[in-house]
Amino acid sequence: MSVLVVIPARYASTRYPGKPLVTLKGANGVEQSLIERSWRAACQVDGVDRVVVATDDTRIQQAAIGFGAEVVITSENCGNGTERCAEALENIGGGYDIVVNLQGDAPLTPHWFIEDLVAGLRADPMAEVATPVLRCDGRTLNSLLEDRRAGRVGGTTAVFSKDRHALFFSKEVIPFTPKTYENADDTPVFHHVGVYAYRPSALAAYPLWESGPLEHLEGLEQLRFLERGRPVLCVEVAARGRQFWELNNPEDVPKIESMMAEMGME
Repeated sequence: MSVLVVIPARYASTRYPGKPLVTLKGANGVEQSLIERSWRAACQVDGVDRVVVATDDTRIQQAAIGFGAEVVITSENCGNGTERCAEALENIGGGYDIVVNLQGDAPLTPHWFIEDLVAGLRADPMAEVATPVLRCDGRTLNSLLEDRRAGRVGGTTAVFSKDRHALFFSKEVIPFTPKTYENADDTPVFHHVGVYAYRPSALAAYPLWESGPLEHLEGLEQLRFLERGRPVLCVEVAARGRQFWELNNPEDVPKIESMMAEMGME
């Protein structure tokens, strides 16, 4: 099954304008933009046939061409990354069995997250969409809770059924956990990793649906599938000693740089 990875990128982010071009310093002291680090992460994934950056902004286009990426121009009317992926697939003429949306705000995403995601979608014929979830350790859960206490919109959490089909995604920390966890403890909370794998038919249908109240309230594009009764498979992935965090706010830059330094990521 052929696999296309699309990295949707827009300059006019509501919470963090210009985010794709924000630079992050690696453990070797070299700075690279968020979009470049996302593209390099995608290029490390086994079994991928093509990687493209999808954008409507010439600044991102020029930066991406500069570091060697293929760019697909999409319209300014895309409401989110899934809509941009759908337009990118249409613009290049289709021809892929699975389309991966690697959102450009997760530069710490390791290649096996995406490989496991694609394998999970292949193995579940009922699922039209799949997305990774990572069990939080106490350190990550405490960071998520601290974001909420400080009024910051941070990472997303997920709850799912026994068959791993999503029940809900939220920017609140769900489920509620009254217990306090030490940094190394396993917790019952799953951090949603901002990557999606779609079957082309589901991706093509998505922009034709009106967004629902839950998508509006949470600001989470994947809720449009759930509000339409479409199954979203949650694929549990393993950290393997890697830390994971997304760049949602300017305050996340030093946090991610510190994690990269600690893990020796260049």
